[in-house]
Amino acid sequence: METDRSGGALPSLPDRLPFLRRRGLMLRGVRAFFEARGYMEAETPFLVPSPGEEVHLRPFRSVLEHPDGATETLWLHTSPEFAMKRIVAATGLPVFQLARVWRNGENSALHAPEFTMLEWYRPGADMASLMDETESLLRRLLPPAIEGAEGTLRIDAPFERLTMQEAFRRFVGADMLGTAGDAEALAGQAGVALRAGETWEDLFFRLLLERVEPRIGRERPTFLTHWPRAQAALARCDPGDPRAALRFELYASGLELANGFDELTDAQEQRTRFALDRARRLAIDPTLDWSPDEAFLRALPDLPPCAGIALGFDRLVMLATGARRIGAVLW
Repeated sequence: METDRSGGALPSLPDRLPFLRRRGLMLRGVRAFFEARGYMEAETPFLVPSPGEEVHLRPFRSVLEHPDGATETLWLHTSPEFAMKRIVAATGLPVFQLARVWRNGENSALHAPEFTMLEWYRPGADMASLMDETESLLRRLLPPAIEGAEGTLRIDAPFERLTMQEAFRRFVGADMLGTAGDAEALAGQAGVALRAGETWEDLFFRLLLERVEPRIGRERPTFLTHWPRAQAALARCDPGDPRAALRFELYASGLELANGFDELTDAQEQRTRFALDRARRLAIDPTLDWSPDEAFLRALPDLPPCAGIALGFDRLVMLATGARRIGAVLW
């Protein structure tokens, strides 16, 4: 019996072949889907000077040796997002990529330090049309119904679209947007005690993990939309309610599958967010220090109205095959 990097038991490679054959079919299906819709497949560098600005992701560090003896610190990217948006900004073309990405310290049944991310960016799309396209892709790649330990997941039924505000009202009993930034108010409405040093954001994620995520995406996949402004990342804020960001995540059978944005094109706002994220990241680990991606920030004003998404391809294969560990669908 083989084990994965987290020590979990895996079937032998010959026993994994049915999963891996299905993986190959799904890879071909992805390419056929996007080529039929006029997308261009991109291949962007894996080693980059700026691997992303997410506070809690840990990239792998490498050193580039130049012929003259000089050295340069580079990082294995955690997402190809910055490079792909530069392509869209320069060409106006819709692009997709099946990229290998790396995230250090992530080892579990659902996480691997090296995995495949399917990302695509479509000029002219908004959050609603991106969810439509994502739903069409999953219907192309998955069977109409998937039987699991907790019942049947219907892929052929309309996917649920649930705002984060409504999810917190329904499952937590709290006004998420109304308490934003006030941890004590959110804790009081949720009926929980604040932990030592727990911020509003910390409590938001605790409640999301404990009360919301276990209740969604069970009978049909769920798009959880309109995240709080503090979690906007690279998304635009909602013009109708700037307390919320035009961001969604997709859940199915207990798996978080994808993260999508109606993309921010304001370079100054993005730079401000990066600075805040960088300060938070360095407070956690001062060694995770790199400069902002200036090439990306320079390109951002040329990015047309656009929506984009990152989807964990390996988890999608897990959903299709019933695999219990991510290592079972990896070569």
